[in-house]
Amino acid sequence: MSQINVDASEIEKFSQLAAKWWDKTGEFKPLHDINPLRLDYIDQHAHLSGKTVLDVGCGGGILSESMALRGAENVLGIDMAELSLQTATAHAAEQAVGNVHYRCISVEDLALEMPHAFDVVTCMEMLEHVPDPASVIRACAKLVKPDGWVFFSTLNRNAKSYIHAIVGAEYILNLVPKGTHDWQKFIAPAELARMARLAQLNVSGCMGMSYNLLNKKYFLCDDVSVNYMMACRSMAA
Repeated sequence: MSQINVDASEIEKFSQLAAKWWDKTGEFKPLHDINPLRLDYIDQHAHLSGKTVLDVGCGGGILSESMALRGAENVLGIDMAELSLQTATAHAAEQAVGNVHYRCISVEDLALEMPHAFDVVTCMEMLEHVPDPASVIRACAKLVKPDGWVFFSTLNRNAKSYIHAIVGAEYILNLVPKGTHDWQKFIAPAELARMARLAQLNVSGCMGMSYNLLNKKYFLCDDVSVNYMMACRSMAA
């Protein structure tokens, strides 16, 4: 078994909110708001229909369940917060979504157990919450099939992201709970791309996500200065 790449305080933080994952007006409203953007971005690149998918750091299953409903043959969501997984499992059962399942296991341990088992691997809004993001990226690369797709999303690290994601989102607009993010753990796109290449992943595209204060909606854009997603292909032969 690998050394667990987990920040206990992060697990506790999300465990305290576990019952609220599917409250679309609560603490996780931003995730519900951006989920259609994430889902479409993944589907446009990887064509989810009939695919075997892994969602790393799945939380309460917002993205996992939507990928299952989009047509993936089977979706496995993994997370280290057991209470969040209980919420995800219960919601899938309530909605009769039978092609999504959940496990409490680290991505590193799953990579040892199921190498090259998935057509698509997603790791969204997680890298900025772990001690060693490069370890997560390497594990994702081991889990995906040759020529499969791996998707990451995280926050850029610069003055603008501090103002928007910390000061604005947490303290002024109250879009997410205070203390949700640690700016020092944010990852610049160049850093993420370098870690991906070292893990034998080719970067196929990078897209930003921004928030419109007037209509209070998120949208995709070329500006990756705050939130962004990255699509990668496995280089493995």
